[in-house]
Amino acid sequence: MVACGTRTVVDAAFGPTASGETVYAAELVRSLRAGMILLADRNFASQKLLTAVAATGVDLLVRVKNGRRPPVCRRLRDGSWISRIGPVEVRVVRCEITIVTTAGRRTGVYQLVTSVTDPGIPAADLIRLYHDRWDVETAYLELKATILGGRVLRAKTPTGVEQKGYALLCAYQALRLAIADATLATDLDPDRASFTIALETARDQLAKAADVITDSVIDLVGKIGRAVLARCRPPSSRASTQSGYRVTRGTGRSGCDARGPGGAR
Repeated sequence: MVACGTRTVVDAAFGPTASGETVYAAELVRSLRAGMILLADRNFASQKLLTAVAATGVDLLVRVKNGRRPPVCRRLRDGSWISRIGPVEVRVVRCEITIVTTAGRRTGVYQLVTSVTDPGIPAADLIRLYHDRWDVETAYLELKATILGGRVLRAKTPTGVEQKGYALLCAYQALRLAIADATLATDLDPDRASFTIALETARDQLAKAADVITDSVIDLVGKIGRAVLARCRPPSSRASTQSGYRVTRGTGRSGCDARGPGGAR
């Protein structure tokens, strides 16, 4: 579980491949707090998990598979509609998103469900917010490719592998905190900071054993932060890659009850 924006780790769970990511995701519910909004991909849209998330008081915004047909309880003016997934009342936003990148132009259909049912919040705002879910994919890339360089964690025992897994997360978290301290102190978007520069600067500091002993003054920016700030990427608009979207009307059957009909599971 990663914080959008700073990409710091909120919580983590892992284990044998005999269990899938949806099993480990259930363990992360322990770190949810009221006031958060949880973004998740369609693999995590099971009724059981969404019910557990909603019970914490957290709002959710989750993509569900296009073949799913949540019933239409009440239609809203912006094209979204109120439905139910089990005991949880949700708002469904079905939309077409057109993305333009250097690789070309592509249009896909997304179906999002959210516990944010206030019709005063436009469906377009929810669609734009869901784009931030990709921050977790960037975190995976930084862990697997940037830090590890494609190498795997090796140990003679499962406990040893687990220990190395937590060590990797600790190193990642320390770098992300350094980036957050530097950028937020100067009112910059952490997205503009380079994780690679932070990692290379940290490696240089270790190799030189520089500033191992410091005075009592806490420097929130530090050498890592100053290196990151010196080579920040220019501001960029996500509109350059997400060129447009259109909310489409739901095709699910009308009517639902408090138990949640079979089609809403």
